[in-house]
Amino acid sequence: MGIDCMTGAWRWAGARSKGTSHEKTGLPCQDYGCANEVDSPVGPAFIGVVSDGAGSALHADVGSKIVSTTLLRLARDFLRSSPRSELHEETAWEWLDAIRDKINVEAERVRLRPRDFAATIVAVIADDTGTTIIHVGDGAVAVKAINTEIWSVPSWPYQGEYASTTSFTTDDPQPRLDFVVMDGPVSALAVFSDGIERMVLDFANRTPHAPFFDRMIKPILALSNTGRDIGLSKALQRYLSSAAVCERTDDDKTLIIGARL
Repeated sequence: MGIDCMTGAWRWAGARSKGTSHEKTGLPCQDYGCANEVDSPVGPAFIGVVSDGAGSALHADVGSKIVSTTLLRLARDFLRSSPRSELHEETAWEWLDAIRDKINVEAERVRLRPRDFAATIVAVIADDTGTTIIHVGDGAVAVKAINTEIWSVPSWPYQGEYASTTSFTTDDPQPRLDFVVMDGPVSALAVFSDGIERMVLDFANRTPHAPFFDRMIKPILALSNTGRDIGLSKALQRYLSSAAVCERTDDDKTLIIGARL
């Protein structure tokens, strides 16, 4: 799992696990995730990014890594000189264009099409003033506002016209972007790929399964050190690979969960 970290107010863990369907077919894990905390002009800002490569894409695993690491770098560079509140949808489109350009270069290098690297993106940027979500496709972010016990999902996973279809960053002429800004800080958040959607979201009522997130956040809140916790990240990876989870989903799974006191 490619996760960078800096010391700061946030504590988090992150992991990914190859789905049993990919184990059987010999395919690589097509998910990728990364996170970072940045000292922005208004204080610590947390960035979490998860991408799920399209199952039909030949180089989905490469695509998801390019998407995740490129957006993390662009967001990190932006936040080092500008507050999150100055991040507007126009900038998010510029970032998506940069991601698409990078995929195009890689596709040309190996003589394939950009859609052979198709991948979703779900990213969250949170600081003391609010939260911004950049979302293309499925997967989601669950957040809990400060001084409340209620979890919410500000941008719901996108499902296309047909079953098991969604939007990808490589879509032509452009992807379907959800850009959501929430005022007020959050105390906890979770970013995840579609591999665990059905476990953690109630699609009938369009609400998150709060007991799951409450259970997952407890060990994070108990951490004494800030930044990414390697031990909890390894424990999270074991959980995502466990029989209890794999019995409910055979897809790749990625989860980044963070909190601040």
